[in-house]
Amino acid sequence: MNVLMLILAALLDIVPAGKASLRQLQPRDSILIADQLEYGFQLDSVPAGTPILLPDFKDVSNDTLTLVRGWQLDTTARLRVRTGGRKDREERFNIRGSIVIAPFEEGHYSLPPIPVLCGRDTLLFEALEMDVKTMPVDTATFVIHDIKDQIRYPLTLRELLPWIAAVWLLAVLVIFLICLADARRRRVKGVDAPRDPAYIVALRALDKWRGDKHWAPEKQKAFYSGITDTLKIYIEDRFGIDAPEMTTAELFTALEAAEDLPADLREELKGVFECADFVKFAKHVASGQENARALPTAVRFVTSTYQTALEEEPEQEHEL
Repeated sequence: MNVLMLILAALLDIVPAGKASLRQLQPRDSILIADQLEYGFQLDSVPAGTPILLPDFKDVSNDTLTLVRGWQLDTTARLRVRTGGRKDREERFNIRGSIVIAPFEEGHYSLPPIPVLCGRDTLLFEALEMDVKTMPVDTATFVIHDIKDQIRYPLTLRELLPWIAAVWLLAVLVIFLICLADARRRRVKGVDAPRDPAYIVALRALDKWRGDKHWAPEKQKAFYSGITDTLKIYIEDRFGIDAPEMTTAELFTALEAAEDLPADLREELKGVFECADFVKFAKHVASGQENARALPTAVRFVTSTYQTALEEEPEQEHEL
């Protein structure tokens, strides 16, 4: 640093620039051992592009005074200064440069001056002094105590609420997943709600076709299809015949073996099925008499056959 000062002094005139600045990074009413201090200078209204050369303060580091951080330049203000005419303005800056030092021994310190080469001028900032103190200890009353454990504060309800809410949400999620898995297991095993008897299902389906509004020519195909499809499902359940896969001729040939089905009812039902085949496949338009006979015949067939089944069940139980 001394060599740099001699070189600067030989080349240019040294211009006094006031005192340097000393600022504690941890403000106190005194400087204590190991406190970090910012030691530097302030340059005002420096033209833009002006070169600045700073001294090397590495040799200030020793056992009692340590250089914590080297030079750092900060722009504290940006100015627009009028130089000539009304519209001629020059850009200038206020600059602060500093290093950070830390004393590690009590005593009086004389800090070195700060020479700064700014453009063609060497600015010299006067050195500062500082007194470093240590914490006073009363050796007469001082007693060494053990290191205290970390203070543990009691938990409050406000601190526990997020955890309680998380546990509650987790419990709800677990219950939901269990119910979902149980429902899926039941569905896979085919455990469904009890089914209504076949005749109840058939009568409920046939009731949808009640009324002459279904007798219009353009609606007859749906009318007869609905009645015959319902009866085929009922016949399959009641007589054990694969009725949905059979033609009308095959179906009634199979029904001839049903001893509990009266022949006149079978023939009357066969007429309904044959009329339905003509309507569905031959574009036949059924008469009003045929339409009026179709639904009552189907209902009478279901009610007659299911009553016969109910009468047969007590007899079978009695034989057992």
